[in-house]
Amino acid sequence: MIRTLVYTTDGKLLENIPPEEIQSLSFQWYWVDFNTPTMEEAHQLSRFPFHPLSVKECLHGLSRPKLEYYENYMFYTIHKLNPHTWTAEEIALFTGENFLVSFHYQEHEELNELWERLLSDDETRKKGISFFLYKVMDKVVDQYFPVAQKLEERIDELEAKTRRHSAKIHFLMNEVFTIRGQLLSLRHIVWPMRDLLYRILNSERVSLTAKDRPYYRNVYAHLEKLAAMIESSRELTADIRDNYLSLNAYRTNSIMMVLTVITVIFMPLTFIAGIYGMNFDYMPELHWHYGYFAVLGLMALIALLMYIWFKKKGWFNED
Repeated sequence: MIRTLVYTTDGKLLENIPPEEIQSLSFQWYWVDFNTPTMEEAHQLSRFPFHPLSVKECLHGLSRPKLEYYENYMFYTIHKLNPHTWTAEEIALFTGENFLVSFHYQEHEELNELWERLLSDDETRKKGISFFLYKVMDKVVDQYFPVAQKLEERIDELEAKTRRHSAKIHFLMNEVFTIRGQLLSLRHIVWPMRDLLYRILNSERVSLTAKDRPYYRNVYAHLEKLAAMIESSRELTADIRDNYLSLNAYRTNSIMMVLTVITVIFMPLTFIAGIYGMNFDYMPELHWHYGYFAVLGLMALIALLMYIWFKKKGWFNED
């Protein structure tokens, strides 16, 4: 679907004017939105006086969030995160002094909200293209926060589970790596978006008015906060992962210690049993009436003495 808004010089807002008829009107600004276009509609983008490379990037593939300068317009690519598939969805924006052309293959509530606001609010219409671009970026960045906060809550729950002895290490480790993968997906979107806003704020070729600049600084501050949240969450998951590995190693060592103690205690007992199991005729105590009980008692005494010795050396202390 291709939809249009045209704000005329006499203050009227016209909707769904065919794109080819817009230039014949006297307008303050216009917005053409390629909203989930068909292939036939998408190729109509080439009718605009845009560089073929920027048009090609819209039609094919997913590029990083970026800003490109052209003679009469700026070309922006911004990303929205799909919280269900954890994939980036691209929104391409062509902006000039008095026009905005947006292109996106997915439906985006952020653009729809701005569209409805322009239809209903005359004050918003008067603010111009730079403000419209800010509103789109601000809405896109705002939808990152619930995703980041939800991941933080999952990490807090995961950290609480580590204190329970009944928690299954295998399940927890899988959850940790799932969250780390999702944080990485979010990071791959937030970092380039932050770089994009930095370029907008510091580029001499982007003409931001003193009135508009604070709005863009606010979006940049949000992205800085998101970047800090993501890094903090990644550090927490790394700590949880390391704690899991340490706990697993500690449990393994405890089991190995118990098995080692049992083995060491049985070594002299096995030695004694082995000697008396050779059945030679001329062995001391072989035909002694109380020999069997004496050997068993000796073996029990050796095991007890070794247990006491290990206990004094602290081998059975859990700390």
